[in-house]
Amino acid sequence: MLVIRTLLAWTLCRYGWAKLSDSQFGIDSKSMALPLKDIDLMRLSWYLADHEPFKSFVGISQLLTGGLLLFHRTTLIGAFMMIPIWLNILVWDVTFMEGQTSAFTFRLGFYLMLTCILIYESIKDKSAFIRTMTENKSVLSQPAWVYVTLPVAAVILEFTCAVPSALLSLFRSI
Repeated sequence: MLVIRTLLAWTLCRYGWAKLSDSQFGIDSKSMALPLKDIDLMRLSWYLADHEPFKSFVGISQLLTGGLLLFHRTTLIGAFMMIPIWLNILVWDVTFMEGQTSAFTFRLGFYLMLTCILIYESIKDKSAFIRTMTENKSVLSQPAWVYVTLPVAAVILEFTCAVPSALLSLFRSI
């Protein structure tokens, strides 16, 4: 569960920070010079998403949710907050990416599945859920080597979702 939490927290924090640091969204000057009818929906949607307070609200929400996943006591709250974030991104991309969504849509579905696993594992035993929310457990409750290997394990987990998509692309090209 710790690897799942780390991967999802990293992903959310990375996207949230990109929004707050102006590294995501916007539109290039070449596209801005085009007539509106000549701009594809994806660029137009990114132009609209670049406006405040929308961009900051989404960025802060992603950072906050990612932060909640990092702590055992707040994992369930973070997991429940992730569901609308993932669904919003999924619907946004399906709506505006015009056929470019297959790999990214699959990855978002994978993230949703991981989120559901976190929720299930957190509440499958209600007494454990109550105990988790009230216990005074150290933030660093795992051996040090577990925390050192987390980035590698999270990257491996990230690539596991790419395998079915790559295989599907391979079979389509045959």
